[in-house]
Amino acid sequence: MTEEELKQIKPTVTVDARGTYCPGPLMELIKEIRQQPVGSIIELISGDAGSAKDVPEWLNKVKQEFLGVIPGDGFWRIFAKKVRDM
Repeated sequence: MTEEELKQIKPTVTVDARGTYCPGPLMELIKEIRQQPVGSIIELISGDAGSAKDVPEWLNKVKQEFLGVIPGDGFWRIFAKKVRDM
């Protein structure tokens, strides 16, 4: 998805993990994605640059959908879609 398309997404839930560092943001995303129903869109906000790389890799590994990332000023907005139960 393009950055403009990502900006139009209305996430089901937003997880603000700013202030936590690897692996904190990923752990918070894992906890939330397990609680949400299939079809949910989860936005993860992270101040840890590694999340922009680690989260897409983890989503691919567990066969969930990575929608994209929007870089911000000192943080990243990462979007994922739960496509199957975990």
